[in-house]
Amino acid sequence: MKTEPKKLLIITYYWPPAGGPGVQRWLKFVKYLPDFNIQPIVYVPENPTYPIVDEDLINEVSDKAIILKNKIFEPYHLAGFLSKNKTKKISSGIIPNKKKQSFLEKAMLWIRGNLFIPDARKYWINPSVKFLSKYIQENNIDTVVTSGPPHSLHLIGLKLKQDLNVKWFADFRDPWTTIGYHKALKLSSYAKKKHMQLERNVLNSADMIIVTSKTTKAEFMLFTHTPIEVITNGYDFENAAKQSLDEKFTMAHIGSFLSDRNPKVLWEVLRELISENSLFAAHFQLKLIGKISQEILDSLRKFQLETYCNNLGYISHSEAIVEQRKSQVLLLIEIDSPETKSIIPGKLFEYMVSERPIIAIGPKDSDFAEIISSTNTGNFFTYVEKERLKNTIVSYFEFYLERKLHIHPVGLQQYSRKSLTEKLSKLITHNS
Repeated sequence: MKTEPKKLLIITYYWPPAGGPGVQRWLKFVKYLPDFNIQPIVYVPENPTYPIVDEDLINEVSDKAIILKNKIFEPYHLAGFLSKNKTKKISSGIIPNKKKQSFLEKAMLWIRGNLFIPDARKYWINPSVKFLSKYIQENNIDTVVTSGPPHSLHLIGLKLKQDLNVKWFADFRDPWTTIGYHKALKLSSYAKKKHMQLERNVLNSADMIIVTSKTTKAEFMLFTHTPIEVITNGYDFENAAKQSLDEKFTMAHIGSFLSDRNPKVLWEVLRELISENSLFAAHFQLKLIGKISQEILDSLRKFQLETYCNNLGYISHSEAIVEQRKSQVLLLIEIDSPETKSIIPGKLFEYMVSERPIIAIGPKDSDFAEIISSTNTGNFFTYVEKERLKNTIVSYFEFYLERKLHIHPVGLQQYSRKSLTEKLSKLITHNS
C-alpha cells in the first residue's frame, strides 16, 4: 500500500519565468521529487525583479507542484529608476572592472554590500516567516529547504527552525562569503563581520547543509559540525532534436560572460592561429550566447577577434540547447582565482551530454576539472597553459576538417537530474 507523499516546503527566489542558471536546480528537483513520493510545495516571490527572464521555462514547472507566492519589497526595482541597465547587470553578477566603474556603479555596489546584508532580498524575510509559519502549522509540514543565493532565504529557514523546530536543509548553490564577487562589494569591516556571523549561524543551525562541490564542503567543514552532503547540478533529458553541426569551426560560450572571466590566454591563442593559419582563419567562428560584459567585448576588439564573433545575445534555454548541440567546440570559462575552485558551472552538465568537446579554462585544482577528466568530455586548462591550449585547439580543428570531431563520454548517468533527485529524496526522507 502506497504511503502518503511526504510534504517538502522549498523556499527559493529564482523560479520561472526567471532565466539563467539559478532557476534550473530546483526547477528540476521539483520535476522529479514526486517520483520518489515527495510532494513539493514551492514558495517564491509574487513580484520579483529578475535580471534575466525566460518565459519558456514556465512550461517546465511540474503540474504536481504546489506553488505559494508572497509579495516582496525589491530595492533593485527602485534602483532601476536611476539606471535600469546598471541595476540589471549588478543584480545578475556582471560587475564592471574596478578601474572602469562609474561613480553610480561604485555607489550601488557599496549600498548593496553594506546596507543590504546579506543581500537586497532581506526585506522578504519577516513577511515570509509570518506567512509560512501559518501555512506550515495548518498543513502539517515538518521539513523545509532553503536555496541560496540570495542567502537571505537561509535566514527565513533559520527563523522557521527557531520558531517551529522544523527540519531544515540549507542548500548552497554557491558559497556565501568566499564567492568571487563578494570582494567587489566594498564591504566595511562591520559588514564583513556581519556576513560571516550570519553565515556561521546558518551553518550551525541547519539540520543539514547541501552544497554543489567538494571544495565548498571542505570550506564549510572548518566552521560547523552540521552534516554536509554534496549534490552537484546536473543535466536533464531535453527534447531537442538531433542537430546538424555548424559548417564553421564554431567555439561557443553559453551563459553570462563576466568581466573577471576574461580568458586573455584564449584570445592570444586564437589571434595567433588566425595569423598563422589561413585555413583556420577561413573556418573559425566564436559564438557568444548570453549577457556579455563590456570588458570581454573590449578584449575581443583588442585582439582583433570581433569580426570572427557571432554574438547571439540572450536567448531562451531551449534555443541555447539547440545552439550548443550545433557547435563544434564548447567553451567553459571560470574566474582565475582560488575562491572559484569550488564553482561548478551548471552549464557544464548540459555541455557534457551535448556530445561536443569542451575546452575549459579555470584556476588550478578546480572541482570541475576532475569531472571533465573523469567523464572524458573535454580538456581543462589553467590560465598559464598557453601551448597546451593551442595544441589542443589545433588538434580539434584538424579533426573538424576530417569531420571526425566528437567525444566518447563515460559515467554521465550519475549527473542526470533524476539520479540527483533520488539522492536528495533519500536525504530528505532519512533525516526527517
